[in-house]
Amino acid sequence: MSKVVRRFRSLPIRARLAMLVAAAVAFGVAAVSVTCWFIVQGKLYEQVDDDLKKASMRMPGQLQDALNSCTETPYGNGIFRNTYSQLVQEDGTVCILQDSAATVKVAGADKDEIKDGDTGKIYFRNGTAGDGTDVRVLVRPLGATTTATGDTGPNVGLVVAVSLNSTQKTLNELALILLLVSGVGVVGAGAAGLAVARAGLRPVDKLTEAVEHVARTEDLTVRIPVEADAEDEVARLSRSFNSMTSSLASSRDLQQQLIADAGHELRTPLTSLRTNIELLTRSEETGRPIPEADRKALMSSVKAQMTELAALIGDLQELSRSEGQRGERVQVISLEDAVESALRRARLRGPELTITADLQPWYVRAEPAALERAVVNILDNAVKFSPEGGTIEVQLASGVLTVRDHGPGIPAEELPHVFDRFWRSPSARAMPGSGLGLSIVARTVQQAGGDVTLGHAEGGGTIATVRLPGAPTPPPESPASASG
Repeated sequence: MSKVVRRFRSLPIRARLAMLVAAAVAFGVAAVSVTCWFIVQGKLYEQVDDDLKKASMRMPGQLQDALNSCTETPYGNGIFRNTYSQLVQEDGTVCILQDSAATVKVAGADKDEIKDGDTGKIYFRNGTAGDGTDVRVLVRPLGATTTATGDTGPNVGLVVAVSLNSTQKTLNELALILLLVSGVGVVGAGAAGLAVARAGLRPVDKLTEAVEHVARTEDLTVRIPVEADAEDEVARLSRSFNSMTSSLASSRDLQQQLIADAGHELRTPLTSLRTNIELLTRSEETGRPIPEADRKALMSSVKAQMTELAALIGDLQELSRSEGQRGERVQVISLEDAVESALRRARLRGPELTITADLQPWYVRAEPAALERAVVNILDNAVKFSPEGGTIEVQLASGVLTVRDHGPGIPAEELPHVFDRFWRSPSARAMPGSGLGLSIVARTVQQAGGDVTLGHAEGGGTIATVRLPGAPTPPPESPASASG
């Protein structure tokens, strides 16, 4: 059985659909045919039984004489024409009532019915005549016989039978006709099922061809045409495939752009590192030492470029992490604690600045490390563009975090690009940074279900606003986890 199932599953889907349709039709036709045959059989037997019943009700005088003096010799001449007619005693003794040596074989049930003596009861059965003919038999008890002396004799019953040859011939012909019709119906259903499967699976063929084309050529511009009002499963599958290829094409474009931008950003610090290292190496090879001040400047530049490279690589790793990796670490955390941790790091980076904070409790669902890094990136920008001795104001209330600096601000034409990857303001390109900080901020905040904006602050400077959904208290089933 398992081999049959495996072989069936290995067949093409068209063949399987055609076979299933043919099997379903075969089952239905078989059920109808068998039901029809049994109904016709019942009707024919009912007609035969009615004829036998009418024949048994005819009681000529010869039958009464035979009843009073039942012998084993033929009696009379054709009392019941075209039938097998006989009287049977309760012990099985037969009196033939027609000019024929053929008798109906007496069954034990016949003798039981005759012995019972219920003259109002008629019993039908199938049997066999003495000449081997299949017959339909009627048994009708007639009661007790009377002897010549007036004594009561044994019970006698009338047995009338008629040949079933014509009935069986009719049933056999009907069975053959039903078998032929069923066979034609099953073959036709299989052909129709195959045609329907081909027509129904034509869109799947197109989809398969498109998938194979993409796998062979990596051409993600392929689209499967779908009717606008089509809502069936194939149309939904086609739309899903088109959406998938569009997403893949967009992702590949972004990946290529990221690689190109990363290569461009890496080129500058690498070039600077190479130049500085070559100067140091040449100094060692030629034996002409570099002045101590210049040497210290070169070493400081190397360290700065290495720090910038490390930061850039860290940002690239952050952007390359998949959604599944992030989802595994999401938990309920205190945004207030994350901001306080980021403030400690910001004060170390800008010790000459005054950073004020007004924080109220707020709990959100996010990845602790990613959210803290996003807040650090916002504060780093504020520290980077604040004038010496300036002030940075941080406030957290009802899930809204604002960071305001008093620096030069961002020109209006540059605001739409501040969250783009590797974008840096022309006025800030001389400053350290990779141009990925705010891009990471935007991605982290969006993954936490919030939004972030940058704008002009009243009186000058820039104000960053982060809105995150959450609550002032943590849910009971999810204790807050403060980020460190």
